[in-house]
Amino acid sequence: MAQRISGTPGTLGETAEPKELAATAAETTAENPWPLSLLSSKMKSYIDRMSSVWIEGQVVELNHRGKASYLTLRDTDVEMSLPVQIWKNVLERTGAPLTEGSHVVANLKADFWTKTGRLTMRANDIRAVGLGELLARLERLKKQLGAEGLFDPSRKLRLPFLPNRIGLITGRDSDAQKDVMRNVHLRWPAAEFEVRNCAVQGPDAVPGVMKNLAELDADPQIDIIVIARGGGSMEDLLPFSNEALVRAVSAAQTPVVSAIGHEADRPILDEVADMRASTPTDAAKRIVPDVAEEGMNLLRARAELEAAVNRILDREQEMLTAVRSRPVLAEPQTMITAHENELAMIRRRSLQATNASVIQAQNEIHHLRSQARSLSPLRTLERGYAVVQTDEGQAVRNAGEVTAGDTVHVRVAHGRFDAAITEVTPEADDSTTGE
Repeated sequence: MAQRISGTPGTLGETAEPKELAATAAETTAENPWPLSLLSSKMKSYIDRMSSVWIEGQVVELNHRGKASYLTLRDTDVEMSLPVQIWKNVLERTGAPLTEGSHVVANLKADFWTKTGRLTMRANDIRAVGLGELLARLERLKKQLGAEGLFDPSRKLRLPFLPNRIGLITGRDSDAQKDVMRNVHLRWPAAEFEVRNCAVQGPDAVPGVMKNLAELDADPQIDIIVIARGGGSMEDLLPFSNEALVRAVSAAQTPVVSAIGHEADRPILDEVADMRASTPTDAAKRIVPDVAEEGMNLLRARAELEAAVNRILDREQEMLTAVRSRPVLAEPQTMITAHENELAMIRRRSLQATNASVIQAQNEIHHLRSQARSLSPLRTLERGYAVVQTDEGQAVRNAGEVTAGDTVHVRVAHGRFDAAITEVTPEADDSTTGE
């Protein structure tokens, strides 16, 4: 139902009609505003209907004033805080006294004071987070991240053998910074650093480390990033188990080395980092080689190389000596002499074969000549026979071919002569002779 208020006085003797107020804040105008008391009462009514809420934070300020105490709670991950009022009897129920830096959970209820328009957060209950509960939370977070594969060895980047420039995230003027830089320079004097200082415990640690990590990861000259912090209580090291920081390290494109606390300390950052160093000093030994050791390695490698080369030369020299000791190389003329001897032998055999062939042919010629001579008319003439020829050159075989008074030519074995036929006697018939 709309409310009405009395109007302001008008002219003398007149009274303004009551004004109807807007039903909601959105309906108010400059001509029809709400009274401040109405706004305050509505805000208080709305806030009183709000439920209480459990929140988690870290105590950064704590002041006691009579029956009430005032503390400031800061978020454990981001730079955000909230003032809280707590009554003395509620504070006493916590058992162990709260101090600045305590990790707590508190049940808060908003309270609006209409008289002053002040909004306060009242703690109805507050409890310190125990070590057991913190460990259980970290274990649950570790299992969750492990199930997502953030700890898988295949995701880890290989550290460079000799980084060009080392990014170092650590506390200002901390022992961890001095240990890392001193031991790195002892091992490799030419090493260069890009140092980023920030809080390494408390609520400012996570945003500070993440900011520096992002900047170093984006710098192309940075080959490796070291996050270092000295020892401390588990609560001091809690920022290095923060889920947001762990995921940021996992997503970094530059190899990250975790060097948090001592050997026994094991924040979740150790699991996701590309390499875990037990201490800042151990990190220095892992990120750069030892110049003296590398020098010795070079000398040893050079000696081994020289020995290997000498072994190869000796082996090749032995092989060369063995080859040169072979007769064909020791006395190269041996091969020529052998061929020369073989050629002489072949030539000699060829001559012998030729001579034999010639002698055989000569013998055959002599034999044939003898045969030819034995059949030659001259051979017959040598036995006392003669060849009688007419003037026409015809051999006289029959006495009837010539007549008395003819002249014939007679050839004997040695020479010839002419003869005159004086008488011709024909040969008797074979039948008459009985032959």
